Amino acid sequence: MNIRLSGTDPFAVTVALALLTAATSTARAELPPLIPREVLFGNPERVSPQISPDGKRLAWIAPNTNNVLQVWIKTVGKEDDRVVTADKKRGIRQYFWAEDSQTVIYLQDVDGDENWHVYGVDLVSGNIRDYTAYQGVRAQVTATDPNFPDELLLELNVRRRELFDVYRLNLKTGALVLDTENPGDVAGWAADPKFQVRAAQIQTPDGGTEIRIRDDVKAPWKSWIKVGPDEILEFLDFTVAGKSAFLKSSIGSDTARLVEKNIATGGEKVLASSDEVDAGNVLIHPKKHVVEAVAFAPGRAKWAVVDPSVKADFAGIAQLNDGDFVVVNRDDRDTTWLVAFTSDRGPIRYYSWDRVSQKGTFLFVHQPKLEGLQLAAMEPVIVKSRDGLNLHCYLTRPCGVPPKNVPMVLFVHGGPWARDAWGYNSYAQWFANRGYACLQVNYRASTGYGKKFLNAGNKQWGLKMHDDLIDAVDWAIQQGYADPKRVAIMGGSYGGYATLAGLTFTPEKFACGVDIVGPSNLRTLIHSIPPYWKPIRSLFDVRMGNVDDPNDAELIKNASPLLKADGIVRPLLIGQGANDPRVKQAESEQIVEAIEKNSGRVTYVLYPDEGHGFARPENRIDFNARAEAFLAQNLGGRAEPIQGEKYPGSTAVVKVIGK
Repeated sequence: MNIRLSGTDPFAVTVALALLTAATSTARAELPPLIPREVLFGNPERVSPQISPDGKRLAWIAPNTNNVLQVWIKTVGKEDDRVVTADKKRGIRQYFWAEDSQTVIYLQDVDGDENWHVYGVDLVSGNIRDYTAYQGVRAQVTATDPNFPDELLLELNVRRRELFDVYRLNLKTGALVLDTENPGDVAGWAADPKFQVRAAQIQTPDGGTEIRIRDDVKAPWKSWIKVGPDEILEFLDFTVAGKSAFLKSSIGSDTARLVEKNIATGGEKVLASSDEVDAGNVLIHPKKHVVEAVAFAPGRAKWAVVDPSVKADFAGIAQLNDGDFVVVNRDDRDTTWLVAFTSDRGPIRYYSWDRVSQKGTFLFVHQPKLEGLQLAAMEPVIVKSRDGLNLHCYLTRPCGVPPKNVPMVLFVHGGPWARDAWGYNSYAQWFANRGYACLQVNYRASTGYGKKFLNAGNKQWGLKMHDDLIDAVDWAIQQGYADPKRVAIMGGSYGGYATLAGLTFTPEKFACGVDIVGPSNLRTLIHSIPPYWKPIRSLFDVRMGNVDDPNDAELIKNASPLLKADGIVRPLLIGQGANDPRVKQAESEQIVEAIEKNSGRVTYVLYPDEGHGFARPENRIDFNARAEAFLAQNLGGRAEPIQGEKYPGSTAVVKVIGK
C-alpha cells in the first residue's frame, strides 16, 4: 500500500515534497546517492568471527536463507561452510567456542525479555541443548578455562530472582550444580586460574564498591578493598599463581589505571595509565594470566603494550589497516589471533594474524555493501561546558556540501554510564547521508574520562548533564556548522530520556525529537527495574537520586519529563519494545497519555516482540524508516521513499496523537 499523505498518518511526511525540495537545492543535489536503509540497518552479511581453541575451525554469525542470524562454521583452509544453529525468529548475537572445540555456546532470550538461556550445539551430533531451561530465569557466563574444557561457570537467579548464584555446568552431561551461593549483595563474580570462584564484587549501600576475596572455596570471604562511590574500581582477573589481581582503579588518581595488586600485602604496581582517560579494553592472556596491552581512547583508541612478547604483534597488526583494532579471539596455542578493525568510513574488517610468520590475512567485512560508498568522516572534537569541563564529542558532517548551517541531529548515547567512541556508526552515517550533521556528546556522567568527570554527573539528570548537551549544540551553532532552527535530538535508553528532557525543558532548542525506550518518570523507572538490579540499586541512588528519599523528592520530580509533559510542543516520535525489562512499556505509554491529555502531538510505535531496543532487522528498519520520514518533515533533509504502512515482517503497532 502506498503511504497516505495525511497529517495523522505516522508516515505522513510528504516524501514527494521532500524530494521535490531536494531537486531544487543545489547544495543538496551534491550529496552522495542515498544509502538504502537495508544496508545501514539490516543484518550484517558476516560478523563476529571466532577461531576454535584447537585452531581447526572458524565460526561466525551470518543470516540464513530466512534472514535470521545464525552461527556458521567452517574448517580452516576449506570451503565447507555450514550453519549449526536454528533460531526461528530473533537471531543469535552472542556466542563463543567452548574450550573442548566441539561445542558452540550461544545465548538467546524470548522477544527481548533479557532472560537469557545458555544453549550448546554439539558439532558431532548436531544436537542443540538448552542448558538453563528455567522459566523467567536469566543466565550469564561467569568464566571458561582452557584447562577445564568440559565445564562452564554460569550465573543464574534460580534461587532468588534478585540474586545470581554461580553454577558449574558439565557440557557432556548437562549437569548443573550450585557452586557458590550469593550471600545477598554480590553483583559480580570471578574465578581464579584453578577455575574456582574466589572474587566477588559488591555495590555497597552507600553506592561504593567492595571486592571480597577468599583463599580457596572452603575459606571464608574477606573484604579486600572497599571504596566510596567517588572511586572507580573493577576486578579483572587473578595472576596465574592467584596471589595478586589485576584491577582498574582510580584510587590515588583521577583516572582509572590498570594495576596489579598483591592480595596478601596490598602492594601495588601500575601497569598502564593515562592522565587524560581511564584504562579501556584490557587484553589478558587466558592461560598465562598476564596483561598484554591496555587501550586508551580520548578520541581514537591507542594501545599501550605491557607485555614485551606481544610488542611486535601490535606493531604488525597496526600496519594492516588504518582503523582502530581489538584482538577478539585466539587459539589455545596462541599462534593465531583474530582481529577486528573499525573505521569511521567503512565496514568492520576482520583479519587473522599469524604470530609465527608475523603476517595478517584478511577474512571479511561485516557489510560488503558499504565498500566504495562515500561515507562521512567522524571527527573527535572537544567542547568546553559552561562550567569548564572538557566534553569529548564526535562530529560527523555530510559529504559533498558546504559544512555550514546544515540541519543537525544531536544523537545522545544511552547508559548514561557509558560513552560514545570513534569508528563505524550506522546512525551517524545515516544522518550524514540524508544531509544532517550528527553530534555525539560524552556529557558528564559518561564513563572513560576519570572519576571527577563521572561524578560531576551525580544527581544531574535534566540539570548539568542536560546543560552539557545544550552547550555542545550551541558550540556547533557558533562554529557555523548547524542551523539553529533545524536541530533534532534523538537517542535510546538514557538518550531517549534526554530527548524527552530536551523537548520538555528546552523546547526552543529543538525542532523535533526521537525517543527510543526512554524513561519518562524517574520514580516509576526505579520502582520497575528488574529484580536482579537490586544489588546495584545504591548506584542509582547516588548517581541519579534516591526516588524513595524525601530529600531527593524535588530533584526527582523536576528531572522527570512526565511531570512537565505540558511543555512538549515540538513534534515527537517514540519507539518502545513491549518486553523491555529495563525501561518498561509503561514509561512510554504514560507520557503518550499525558501528551494526549494536553492536546499535544506524538507518534508512538510499539513493537510487541522487542525489548530494550530493536533486535529484529524488520523492526529496526521499520522504526528508522519512520524516523527518517519524521526528520525529513521537520528538518528538511532527504528521505528514502517508503512503501506501505509498515516494513514487511515488522510487528509495529502505531498510535498517532494530534495533528
